[in-house]
Amino acid sequence: MKKKSFISKALWATIACAACTGLNAQQKEYPKPEQMRPGMSEYWTPQPEVVTPGVAQAAPSDAIVLFDGKDLSAWETPKGEPAQWTVHEGVFTVDKKTGDIQTRQKFENFQLHIEWQIPEQITGRGQARGNSGVYLQGLYEIQILDCYNNETYVNGQTGSVYKQTPPLVNVMRKPGEWNVYDIIYSAPIFKEDGAYRIPPYVTVLQNGVLLQNHTAILGTTEYIGFPRVVKHGPGPIILQSHGDPSPPISFRNIWIREL
Repeated sequence: MKKKSFISKALWATIACAACTGLNAQQKEYPKPEQMRPGMSEYWTPQPEVVTPGVAQAAPSDAIVLFDGKDLSAWETPKGEPAQWTVHEGVFTVDKKTGDIQTRQKFENFQLHIEWQIPEQITGRGQARGNSGVYLQGLYEIQILDCYNNETYVNGQTGSVYKQTPPLVNVMRKPGEWNVYDIIYSAPIFKEDGAYRIPPYVTVLQNGVLLQNHTAILGTTEYIGFPRVVKHGPGPIILQSHGDPSPPISFRNIWIREL
């Protein structure tokens, strides 16, 4: 005798409820996403600060002027004494007898504008020809050199992160003409043990042409040996008085914007 199949009333109720729920889910309509409008991806605050641009490479309204053609009051020697380089006709020229000069003020993240000239009567070859440098936070050098028809090791060429990263191109103007550096720099962030959490980065344009594109700086500038990571805080801009025998270079129109 065959046994009758048996489904409990409770099981039938469960099956029926599930079917009913599925039917309701198919029939119920939910709100559709709102249609995208242009304003939904726009925001208005905070508004950027209004800055008046300089005319013909003059400093913008929010810049700190480091040299305005009159004096070196914004500069000093590494020993804290007044800078002694020669100011004349709106420019100043390296005095190799008195050594480097640096800004009295210290900086972290910034945009730096600086114009420099290799003298028309320049002499020498390689690194002994119009050599100088711009040190960022007093530790990281962007090379200045006459590389107009003058070859040298590429990571010591004009616009290099000295002894680290060569420039992308050579855009030197001939001696007697003015070159322009625009440098955007972000300071490093350190771990507790003194290692870089985020290294310093630099972007360099010379005469409006990109030489360094958000380049990571590996460490301090070393003439002999390799970069070192040294934990530090804000630091000055240093202009190098190089010991080569060639005629000294000149600078003008220097300003900086803190970022």
